[in-house]
Amino acid sequence: MDRDFLIDLFADFGPVTIRRMFSGFGISADGTNFALALRAGLYLRADEQTIPQFQAEGSTPFQYQTRAKTVTVNSYWQLPARLFDDSEELAEWARAALAAAQRAALLKRPKVRKAAKPKVSSKAAGKAVTARKPAAKARKAPRK
Repeated sequence: MDRDFLIDLFADFGPVTIRRMFSGFGISADGTNFALALRAGLYLRADEQTIPQFQAEGSTPFQYQTRAKTVTVNSYWQLPARLFDDSEELAEWARAALAAAQRAALLKRPKVRKAAKPKVSSKAAGKAVTARKPAAKARKAPRK
């Protein structure tokens, strides 16, 4: 799959950004990556709401081999082959994938933390801390 093919494939979905990623391309819309085009195929972002659709189509999650094992990435599922010929339905699946990616991004947002209290050393903990005035600097005599 090349860039032009992917742009045409998602034409009914809307404008997409295609970037080199791993051994293929990352596909995003509105700054959110929602699909991967790799040697093994095209994968859409999925979550608990959309995975049943993929399962009903007999689709499988993205997998890759390491030296020691096969790794399964349940957040990306292979696009059913029949959708390559149905651009309108592919656009619906792409919108669902984008929504799944946006939901995942919301979950990853960092939580606002309260300001950390200053740490007190064990030596200072037992002693009262008093405010001190800064020492007065010696004034230099003006030059003549």
